[in-house]
Amino acid sequence: MAEPLTLYLAAPRGFCAGVDRAIKIVEMALEKWGAPVYVRHEIVHNRYVVDGLKAKGAVFVEELSDCPPDRPVVFSAHGVPKSVPAEAEDRNILYVDATCPLVSKVHREAERHFRNGLQMVMIGHAGHPEVIGTMGQLPPGAVLLVETPADVATLAPADPGRLAYITQTTLSVDDTAEVVAALRACFPAIVGPHKEDICYATTNRQEAVKAMASKVDALLVIGAPNSSNSQRLVEVGHRAGCAYAQLVQRAAEIDWRALEGARAVGITAGASAPEVLVEEVVAAFRARYEVTEKLVETAQENIEFKVPRILRTLVA
Repeated sequence: MAEPLTLYLAAPRGFCAGVDRAIKIVEMALEKWGAPVYVRHEIVHNRYVVDGLKAKGAVFVEELSDCPPDRPVVFSAHGVPKSVPAEAEDRNILYVDATCPLVSKVHREAERHFRNGLQMVMIGHAGHPEVIGTMGQLPPGAVLLVETPADVATLAPADPGRLAYITQTTLSVDDTAEVVAALRACFPAIVGPHKEDICYATTNRQEAVKAMASKVDALLVIGAPNSSNSQRLVEVGHRAGCAYAQLVQRAAEIDWRALEGARAVGITAGASAPEVLVEEVVAAFRARYEVTEKLVETAQENIEFKVPRILRTLVA
């Protein structure tokens, strides 16, 4: 007889409104213009999603220079530097911008502060596409990047009294608060966003992990290694007391030996992971254990973002 196991399922989990919108944009572009439709960078950071869109005719490239001028291009949900749409226009390439509206909000904040004469400090991870895209809204050198409180001590702004900060939308809420505290301690006049830049989906998924942490012996986060918000969920789990918190892309990656002796396991999914992968993981547990499912719900989400006008008007 199979051993009993309680699975705690986080809610909210999985797709956020920005991811759902970005995938829909690629699908609608394929419907309108046919294959191939080019996509600059992974539309969202999830191999299952990317492979599914490839099967429908999407071609993923890293640079606009890899795209022919006679086919449409979609920019990923993470956002792009201003130089990218400018290049597309120079080459007369039809493009659709799938940047998450909450990332675009951060772009507008940076531009507004820059127009007001403030130097920008961005809290984020160097090299992440969202950070590259956000810093690329302003001229080179206009944005200083920090990741940790220690980085703040090395900042050398042009005028310490004329600073503003923005953040990547997928950071750890707690880690970011520590960096903000360090910024305010060093630069008391620094201006923050009117509303926190970390998006609702990132915050909600982290809160659900915190709520289940004390109930479980182990935590599995379904998501991709290059997904910032998924990696943060693992870190939040560890910080909240989960001795074992692991990122897996699919059920095949579960380390069953590491879970031996566990009687309660928490499951969540990053904002770019589809629910079908959660169902796959749950089915794998049911094949090995006598499973009881319990929901840990900390928020309800009903946000939906509209697709760009070019697709609303051209797709019947």
